[in-house]
Amino acid sequence: MLNTEDLKLLQSKGISQETFQEQLDTFKTGFPYLKIEASAAIGNGITKFSEQEIAECIEEWENFLTSGGAVEKFVPASGAASRMFKNMFEFLNGENDVPTSDFEKKFFTEIEKFAFYDALNEACIKNHTKGIKDLIAENKYKSVVECMLNSCGLNYGFLPKALLQFHKVNAEVHTPLEEHLEEGAQYATDKDRNVNIHFTVSPEHKPEFIKLINAKVSAFAEKWGVKYNVSMSEQKSSTDTIAVDIDNNPYREDGKLLFRPAGHGALLENLNDIDADVVFVKNIDNVVPSSLRAETIKFKKVIGGYLVKVQKQIKTYLEMLDCGKYNMDDVHEMETFLHNTLCVRYDDTKNLEDCELVLYVKNKLNRPIRVCGMVKNDGEPGGGPYIAYNSDGSRSPQILESAQFDMSMPESEILIKSGTHFNPVDLVCYIKDYKGNKFNLKNYVDKKTGLISEKSKSGTTLKALELPGLWNGSMSDWNTIFVDVPLATFNPVKTVNDLLRVQHQG
Repeated sequence: MLNTEDLKLLQSKGISQETFQEQLDTFKTGFPYLKIEASAAIGNGITKFSEQEIAECIEEWENFLTSGGAVEKFVPASGAASRMFKNMFEFLNGENDVPTSDFEKKFFTEIEKFAFYDALNEACIKNHTKGIKDLIAENKYKSVVECMLNSCGLNYGFLPKALLQFHKVNAEVHTPLEEHLEEGAQYATDKDRNVNIHFTVSPEHKPEFIKLINAKVSAFAEKWGVKYNVSMSEQKSSTDTIAVDIDNNPYREDGKLLFRPAGHGALLENLNDIDADVVFVKNIDNVVPSSLRAETIKFKKVIGGYLVKVQKQIKTYLEMLDCGKYNMDDVHEMETFLHNTLCVRYDDTKNLEDCELVLYVKNKLNRPIRVCGMVKNDGEPGGGPYIAYNSDGSRSPQILESAQFDMSMPESEILIKSGTHFNPVDLVCYIKDYKGNKFNLKNYVDKKTGLISEKSKSGTTLKALELPGLWNGSMSDWNTIFVDVPLATFNPVKTVNDLLRVQHQG
């Protein structure tokens, strides 16, 4: 099946023949649906803190930073913003020359509220010698949209979200990249006032990232009294997956095998390269202006502090097991900690011999840890928190997507509808073990939790393979804790009109 050129391509991408064959086999077998016990809720998998507990977590976090804890922000920022402008692309390429849908009408009615309004106005004047208001008065709506989306103007249809003008506060206009820089200075500075931030980027956009960072870092460093260490990485080509036709045969374009990026799960490789104790993971578009950031900063410290507190307890337990200074009452205490704090449950522990129980407890404790902020479900699309079964028969908290449910089963719809909370991708992770050694995060992936989707290429229907999602299957075998956080901490920008929400208006 593979010719000489195919083998050279695989080698250049760092993909083994075994991995290539595994991908082809997966298209044929598909991914199994997960067995789910319940949707997580407060009291069953989701922890809600009292005001006193919130204060204690914040103190824990600040003590961690001042005592020399190493922390980094990890921001997936490589995707283009084209989906954010889907409605406006449809308008630009459609038959109507004036707004007809509610979305289009809202965009133009409130266009002056967008932070990029002035930049767009300048682009219109440059290309058409007329500003936005004059073009709209002449029903030249598409000229305005063209200046927003295409390379003749702002090129927003092709740039990543990180580089778009999201917010305007007084005289300043900020991109999401800048908002993340400011956030880092407010909750992720080490004892020497260093702020470590890592962005994943696409190679074609990297020069623009560097240009913006170089232009802004000095001013932010002076404003917050910090030193920024900003790093970037690209999605590794070794994580790409083969595309196949509808019959599961490798798809070729001009005789060459076609590989595709494998979704955000591929970024586990990038996360695995981070050398820090604690890593915050947050999507690039979930940011607000500085005037509305207080709740975000507060609860970042809360989940960070709780992570540190839990890790300390795990370290104490594992050191007891290492030195042999424990009795079975201690082991049962650890088992209770697994059950109550980490929500890891296994009905058959009562049938284990003492030595087997010790080994079970040690293996479950000695894993990467993540604390995930969860917000009340207000109808946003996306994954949510559940209690799911693992391959060893235990149950634990997992962030699941609807595609992982067998919708032919009536109980699946009940589980989804019963969910009280939503996953806003607000994670803080401890990625070193109790001895201070880095975990190899690739050892904790459930490879059976990827996704197969249909794509179109040159009019041909293709099937694409996505690796287990970064916060889904890629972290399946981590110790996971869900914490209830305010809805005010979740402000995604999925469409351009989301920027008109009060949370993004400053």
